[in-house]
Amino acid sequence: MDWGPFEAVRGLRPAGVIPQVTPIRRLLPDLPSVADPAVATQAALEALRAQIQPGARIAVTAGSRGIHDLVPVVRAAVAWLAAAGADPFVVPAMGSHGGATADGQREMLAGLGITPESVGCPIEATMDTVVMGKLDDSTPVHHDAIAAAADGVLLINRIKPHTDFHGPIESGLAKILAIGLGNHAGAAALHAGGIPSLGGAIEAAARVVVAQGKILGGLGILENALERTAAVEFVPADGIAGAAEHALLQRAGSLLGRLPFDELDVLVVDELGKDKSGAGMDTNVIGRCWVHGIPEFESPSIAAISVHSLSEASHGNASGLGLADVMPARILEQIDLQASYVNALTSGAGGARRSRLPMVMEDDEAAVLAAITMCGRRDWTDLRLARIKDTLSPHELLVTPALLDEAADRFDLEITGAACDLTVDGELAAW
Repeated sequence: MDWGPFEAVRGLRPAGVIPQVTPIRRLLPDLPSVADPAVATQAALEALRAQIQPGARIAVTAGSRGIHDLVPVVRAAVAWLAAAGADPFVVPAMGSHGGATADGQREMLAGLGITPESVGCPIEATMDTVVMGKLDDSTPVHHDAIAAAADGVLLINRIKPHTDFHGPIESGLAKILAIGLGNHAGAAALHAGGIPSLGGAIEAAARVVVAQGKILGGLGILENALERTAAVEFVPADGIAGAAEHALLQRAGSLLGRLPFDELDVLVVDELGKDKSGAGMDTNVIGRCWVHGIPEFESPSIAAISVHSLSEASHGNASGLGLADVMPARILEQIDLQASYVNALTSGAGGARRSRLPMVMEDDEAAVLAAITMCGRRDWTDLRLARIKDTLSPHELLVTPALLDEAADRFDLEITGAACDLTVDGELAAW
């Protein structure tokens, strides 16, 4: 590959030897889980049966990345609606993702496993919107034109803490309604007011759309610390952006997976991407928000983060890459700048700092050495370095001896293998 101006870093390699690492695992006993998400979905939808009219065209949303059981939940919801006499179809609810095009969003849905064949109904996509009303500050509330023309809309989304802000309503049903079904125009309009006001704007915009009377309700998916379905709950329309959704958010927060250490010198993240988190890496896991006007996390405190690959499911959208400090040059080949910058511009203040490129080094080993060199740890025998596959899996780690000593004294951590090299021939070693 021609690295262009980054050719200057070819051969640049900080001095030092990376300490060996040992695999450990955080023990997570008694996690709530759903044995059959499809059965749970159809049971939850029974609360909706009286509202289904024969032949009614019902739009079912899909779009959030990283939901483990998205396909079986959507497929079960479609089958339940059809059996109840409705005519269901799927609409992408993805804001500006997929390059802010209908074809791009269909492609992203396919990357999530959502196709007409997998869910048993058509997928109808558009970037056109209908303005459903205005917020108190005159911000227009956009709503997907296809969903607006349907007889009803069923929202499906995971409910979880947001990566950009915290409040009574964060990532969930109100967000997929206000931002996801707002398409590019709606997402841009709500983000334009800045991240500190985004939570309130999402709540208010969702209520504007709900007031039109076509939102049937939503299926809120909760996931446990292993990113497996913990519950599928039906939220009636009047509970969206309200007390019912807030209660589910509180439950979701208690289930969130987190790193087992509050202080790290270096965190090595194998992969970031939109299928891992809307911010590429979950800010609740890495302890970095980096959005103007939003307070930073108290923990974890991580001095330097290296990121080593962009997931294929991101389709080149490297949003959140700026949360890292160092990366290998091969990520340059994986980035679609247009998709990344459209997402950053739509996110407003949420994209300003996170869309920056980290320091670029020649390969994985050089990137990790750079992170260690800049982390502020003089004696590398005391280095607190951990490696994770992604922020969806913070319970499985490779750690240096300083962290291994701590792990040995903790009942919630177990050592699962022998010490090994972090890199081999300049690349990250296989797990």
